[in-house]
Amino acid sequence: MPTRKTQLPEQDKTSRLAGVGVISKVLRILETIQASAVPLPLRDICQQTRINKTTAYRFVSHLQREGYLFRDNAGRYSFAMKLLHLAAHIDPQVALREMARPFLHDLWEATSETVSFAVLDRTEVLYLEVLESPHVFRLASKAGFRRPVYSTALGKALTAFLSEEKRKEILRFQKFEALTPHTISGVRQFEKELEKVRHLGYAMDDEESVLGARCLGVPVLSYLQEAVASISVSGPTTRVDLSKIPNIVQKLQKASRSISERMGFRNKPGNDEALANPRTAPA
Repeated sequence: MPTRKTQLPEQDKTSRLAGVGVISKVLRILETIQASAVPLPLRDICQQTRINKTTAYRFVSHLQREGYLFRDNAGRYSFAMKLLHLAAHIDPQVALREMARPFLHDLWEATSETVSFAVLDRTEVLYLEVLESPHVFRLASKAGFRRPVYSTALGKALTAFLSEEKRKEILRFQKFEALTPHTISGVRQFEKELEKVRHLGYAMDDEESVLGARCLGVPVLSYLQEAVASISVSGPTTRVDLSKIPNIVQKLQKASRSISERMGFRNKPGNDEALANPRTAPA
């Protein structure tokens, strides 16, 4: 007997096509956000995908609620950690850098100085991303560079906000080398510096790595309340002078909070108060 092809009811066909259309629109939204170097507001998403505002808003809101998109205070959308984790083959450092990149770009635009993003690699600072200042006279650095934790604002910010056990492990392997006359020279001096960093909520490299250069750094915290990365703004002391520290620290803290929140960090009342309310070091 010849077999008869099963005919789908017209309603089922329509429903199936509608489902495919929804998936296509969601993928267009994700591809548009991925292709952008900065977070996108809903208006730009609609313009680039040609999806009407009501539909696009419904999709991005659902993706945000499910933890796949992150919406910042300005209403701009970017990938959240949950979406990045779906690609299990991606190096965690790559995922971290991609997650931080939009906020690093905002910080770079706000300061016009060199912005760096780093993690700890064993006992050294490893630069994952560097956005160089547009000024002709600037500090030169590149992704992949390694520097000591004791002479850099990035390293101090990372080490200060580690658990006590991890911090002791880092200190145990430091060989203090004088890079300039201002470089920290030993463990006791470094421990005092880390106490100061925890109190203020930010770190400073005041001509300790390079004469004539000043750098300010803050930690990026995970949901475990520990530093997993750090961000810095650096430049010549003639531009990054002491009077500008409060303003630069405020911008650094804003970027740090945004990245930390994407990693699941939630500040607890009375916990890490210095991070939420950074003070200015005395000149």
